[in-house]
Amino acid sequence: MAKTQLNVRVDEGTARAARERALARGMSVNRYIEELVKQDTGEVGQTFVEAAADFMKQYESVFAEEFGADGEGREAGRGEGRH
Repeated sequence: MAKTQLNVRVDEGTARAARERALARGMSVNRYIEELVKQDTGEVGQTFVEAAADFMKQYESVFAEEFGADGEGREAGRGEGRH
């Protein structure tokens, strides 16, 4: 597959982190970034999103009971807020 050059600007901390992560994985920064994008747009990301949606649908009533429609926990109404 043909390669296309992509130039990006990031702050020094992000660049340092990318270099360190790539080195720790034994790959170039270019390859590291390429893999991150593939993971983000690929099947792994989609599988996670679908699993999270299924989980939320399955436990929707539990969340509604615990947090209510207004986002306040059931304990907040009794003066027993979480810490």
